[in-house]
Amino acid sequence: MASLKRIILKPGEENRILMGHPWVFDNEIARILDGGTNSSAAPAVLLPGELAEVESSNRKYLGRSFVNPNSRISARIYSPSKEGVDKGFFKNRIRLAILRRMGIGASGNLTGGQGSYNLAMESARLVFAEADFLPALIIDRFVGWPLDTIETAIKKRPFFFEDAEEALGPPSSWLSVQFLCWAMDERREQILDALEEVLSAPLMSGQEALGMAAGIVEKSGAKVRELEGLPLREGIVRGSFPAQGIVIFENGLPFAVHLEEGQKTGHFLDQKDNRRLAAAFIGTGNNSPNGIKVLDACAYTGGFGIHAARAGAESVTCVDISAAALETVKKNAALNGVEARVKTAEANVFEYLRAAERKKERFDLIILDPPAFAKNRAALEAAIRGYNEINLRAILLLKSGGILVTCSCSQAMDEAGFKKMILEAATDAKRRLIQLDYRYQSGDHPILTGYDESFYLKAGFYRAVN
Repeated sequence: MASLKRIILKPGEENRILMGHPWVFDNEIARILDGGTNSSAAPAVLLPGELAEVESSNRKYLGRSFVNPNSRISARIYSPSKEGVDKGFFKNRIRLAILRRMGIGASGNLTGGQGSYNLAMESARLVFAEADFLPALIIDRFVGWPLDTIETAIKKRPFFFEDAEEALGPPSSWLSVQFLCWAMDERREQILDALEEVLSAPLMSGQEALGMAAGIVEKSGAKVRELEGLPLREGIVRGSFPAQGIVIFENGLPFAVHLEEGQKTGHFLDQKDNRRLAAAFIGTGNNSPNGIKVLDACAYTGGFGIHAARAGAESVTCVDISAAALETVKKNAALNGVEARVKTAEANVFEYLRAAERKKERFDLIILDPPAFAKNRAALEAAIRGYNEINLRAILLLKSGGILVTCSCSQAMDEAGFKKMILEAATDAKRRLIQLDYRYQSGDHPILTGYDESFYLKAGFYRAVN
């Protein structure tokens, strides 16, 4: 293999990379050289998707990267060594990422912990891009059964994973994948081959294979691809996907998921733990109505609201601007046997909250899980105003002693800024809050130190005391 081109950084620009951040921005580069020695190296031009070495201004080696001169992120470092990229590379990285989800270290030792998943029955993110050392690659795995077979075979409501397995046999799995940078996109077939080979073989000696996916759906429709100079692309790339969608189980509860039609990768797996905790505040946990009134704002397909209803909430209102999402809320309520206690409202959440205040409605539990208001730091100031408004309105609607679960998936909004915004919203509402808990994304979306972009989801749990 010929020597790779070399990216030489400006003085001081290596500090962030030495702390673990994998990106090199275009304005941090001093020059590009060919693969010659220092004395013979000539100027060079980077080509989209190729590999290149990254060096500091004093020639300290920093790592090997995927590059794209068309993007502001000119290089994404994937290894601190001079590691090549082939199918074997992808197989190894994917395998290690899956083992981490299972609570197993690279040497085979059990590590356990909150991020441990039983992948035979749990849906999970298998690869989280740079946080799993596979830049701009997302792989989610969904475990369950086709919706139409569930509806035909299982009549009782609610039902559980074991009921479905007894009626239909072992579950199948489907994958949702995103290729979000040039280098990953042009290696798409190689990555898919590697992924299928990893899943079809035992991850470690003595283990059973997770099994081939029944279908792989590409969800490369994210706008970030346009910044890479790539077209948006979605659709089935291997196998098939049931026309009516599938049913997965989250915290033991059934949810309808349609990978081809859903947002992002099809279902927001990152809120799994927070939904379970929010439901724990309902109290009974036995699906018996207990008088508690819940508002699930920006409900999408009702993840928080259905958990609350199954925990015993008397009334759950799911608000979303998407009629299609609310139709799935209704499906999920029916699957869980709580359709009589779950109602939907198609509305802009700001307008709904203002109207609810005018009507003097009050709730025992309010969940705010809006889409990212700040896609980047340039949008942060306007986003803070939006977060303040939505939280202020929600706090006004809380009964005394009521609980607010408020979330932000804007990476640009850091934890300190989010907590400050909540304090200001409570002050404007003339209410006092007690922080009950504070959480982040679920463990299958790891937070990599030094790479703040992997730390994006904040979830505060507060009780109104007046």
